[in-house]
Amino acid sequence: MKLGDVSSTYIDVMLKVIKALGCNCDDILQQFSISQAMLCSPDARISIPKFMRLGHACIKKSQNPCLGLLMGRATAATHLGYAGLLALSAKDLYQACHQIARYEPLSTYNVRGQSQFYLSDDNSGIMAFYSLAPYNDYNYFVVDSLLSSWYQLLQSLSASTDVVEKVCFEFSPPSYVEEYEEFFDCDVLFNQTKNYLVIKKEALKLPCQSNCAATFELLKRQADSNLEKMELGLTFQEKVSQVIGPLLANSNLSHNHSKNKLDNNTPTLAQVAEQLNMAPWTVRRKLVTEGSSFQQTLNNTRKDLSISYIKDTALTLGEVAYLIGFSSPAAFQRAFKRWTGEAPGQFRLRG
Repeated sequence: MKLGDVSSTYIDVMLKVIKALGCNCDDILQQFSISQAMLCSPDARISIPKFMRLGHACIKKSQNPCLGLLMGRATAATHLGYAGLLALSAKDLYQACHQIARYEPLSTYNVRGQSQFYLSDDNSGIMAFYSLAPYNDYNYFVVDSLLSSWYQLLQSLSASTDVVEKVCFEFSPPSYVEEYEEFFDCDVLFNQTKNYLVIKKEALKLPCQSNCAATFELLKRQADSNLEKMELGLTFQEKVSQVIGPLLANSNLSHNHSKNKLDNNTPTLAQVAEQLNMAPWTVRRKLVTEGSSFQQTLNNTRKDLSISYIKDTALTLGEVAYLIGFSSPAAFQRAFKRWTGEAPGQFRLRG
């Protein structure tokens, strides 16, 4: 099970920033096997782990830890693919925000989750990006780039600078914390419960400067068709696994101080069924039809994800255990040995 991938458009933004900083990135492109043909292809993708290593290499090359913030500033609506084009032609910011979150999977997928847009209790808009904890030098820039790109895109779409009330980051203030004041003309908070923007409720009514109802409907028709094709290519077990992935790490966010048994930290059939908008018995029946069960699908998802994390990332075993919903590294190591016949550390060394 892959951890996720991103469109080549995200690489395009990164390379534009690196070149603007005066760096020649030919060696980095060669190191990561990125060709001009790939950068020009609408279907090209690179894995999430590779994208994070690429970003880290660019930060080291430029000696600028603010890469993500600069990427956000350099991101245009067109870099978001259908989501960005729909936002451009949307009626107002409220509709634009819905498009950015709804059609994100057409340009990027992450097993950790999907961005969301919803209204708070006071009708402010919330644009939320999923957790990438535990945080390190390989993923700060990802959150920086997403939140800063939303911030400047919303201002650009509405031709207004009075749009965002505050920007919130889940992680602690990084070493370049003072730079956030330059990028965001609003309150910036760290150590928050999630990564998100708060959009002023009155700003949600602002018209998008490039709005066009006919173009919007044309783009939405094609984007919906593409989403449907993505879903048709998945078995029901794969759909269930995609729901389980984000729930695994979230379960430990809720139970990180818990001494409960392992099973209490795992997603339940009821939780998965709710995410799929189905009755639990319907989920169970569909899995049985494919020769599986909920418990088997849950175990296979955890096994596949743990193998991917061990092979493709530099995360510690404790961090991997956290991400796949285990209550302790010891419990994870026992399960991994049961799944693969060897300890996770040996598996990683073997390559």
